[in-house]
Amino acid sequence: MTTAPAQRVRRGGRTATNPAGRAGYLFASGYVVLLLAFGVLPTCYAVWLALSNSRGQLVGLGNFTRTFADFRFGSAFVHIGVYLLIWLAVLMVLVVLLALLLHGRMRRSSATLRFLFYLPGALAGVASVLLWLILLDPAASPVGWLLEAFGWHTLAQVIAPGHLPVLFTVIAFWTGAGGWIVIMYGALNNIPHEVLEAARIDGASPLQIALRIQIPMLTKWIAYMLILAFAAGTQLFVEPQLVSTASWGMIPDSWSPNQLSYQYAFQAGDFNGAAALSVDLLVLGLGCAALVVFRAGLFDRD
Repeated sequence: MTTAPAQRVRRGGRTATNPAGRAGYLFASGYVVLLLAFGVLPTCYAVWLALSNSRGQLVGLGNFTRTFADFRFGSAFVHIGVYLLIWLAVLMVLVVLLALLLHGRMRRSSATLRFLFYLPGALAGVASVLLWLILLDPAASPVGWLLEAFGWHTLAQVIAPGHLPVLFTVIAFWTGAGGWIVIMYGALNNIPHEVLEAARIDGASPLQIALRIQIPMLTKWIAYMLILAFAAGTQLFVEPQLVSTASWGMIPDSWSPNQLSYQYAFQAGDFNGAAALSVDLLVLGLGCAALVVFRAGLFDRD
């Protein structure tokens, strides 16, 4: 008797593995090897560095308390916290809104718009930030007249410290939101057409359909987006580093925790302190991810 393709089958008293099952293990093994080599092992090494000193002796939480006492620690995490609040709120609202519009009123031109939304993501992070530095310089920007209308006549005025969380949010949305819009659009396509049609027959408006059917059915996708966007946001480095260089030191080179970790590792040669900061970010990310997973029921069966 033949079972599922990925299971074992009986042949002449022997048990043989189905080729489809072997192919599945083969494809998964490549990911597992890369995950171990570039994910699990580096994380374990970072934890070991964070709990030891330069001589390889265990010091417990010594590196954590030492970096916590650094005067730059609090401001770096406050900066990244403000940025994350703005970035995640903007991402969640605008991505879902644009995906709903593409799936509804703008459906005829959705293919072209999805391509245009996704296109900025093809730029590398450094190239994207350099492009934005030109756009934000009133003397060189093609929209310099708009910046001057806000009273900003120099690049230094535009990239003032108080503006950075919003500026980094704009850059991050421009480069990263397109992929999420495409994902949300695909998730909307998985909602049974019969459900939407029944709601329309019952007299539901597009707004009611979006609020009561589509968005609730996107909850797990939104939770997935928040987890990955939060993890990426805590790793902010390229944007503040280049802005700090362009501002000639007006912006501190430890604006974000990742920058502070870089200072520990490559300016002070303190890899143990840098590892402690990276573990702080890891614990913060895992804690917030666990909260989102359990609140949204990400792994609950439908």
